[in-house]
Amino acid sequence: MSIEACRAYFRALGREEDILEFDVSSATVELAAQAVGVEPARIAKTLSFLVDDSCVLLVAAGDAKIDNAKFKAQFHTKAKMLTPEQVLDFTGHAVGGVCPFGLPEGSCVTTYLDVSLRRFETVYPAAGSSNSAIQLTCEELAEYAHSAGWVGVDVCKNWT
Repeated sequence: MSIEACRAYFRALGREEDILEFDVSSATVELAAQAVGVEPARIAKTLSFLVDDSCVLLVAAGDAKIDNAKFKAQFHTKAKMLTPEQVLDFTGHAVGGVCPFGLPEGSCVTTYLDVSLRRFETVYPAAGSSNSAIQLTCEELAEYAHSAGWVGVDVCKNWT
């Protein structure tokens, strides 16, 4: 189970107890914001794309939308989201609980954080299931996600 992979990952960091589990779904930005009790923009959604036969995870603010032109300029390819089956194969997480934590060993996944997150002190990414999240600072998110970086990763629009 995907949340178990996240538990093990955060256990090694001494943060397992910080995983929030809800009695309601947190599978979408809106549902997660309701479950956590924050504005939707503070939900750190993880979007998955196919780039050069590998998976790119892009973590962005809940109110941000992919800007296709910016994505193409950044990754030199059209933004092509993975199918639910591909997401599970690459990340070990089902859609609704996708996050950059507890990924399978040796997976071809690179994580990037969009600048839309930087306006918040803390954000809430999923924790491997459709009813979980964890509160992290942006610095913790970058560290725990083994992010390839923030610099130049500005591929979203419609956020303020």
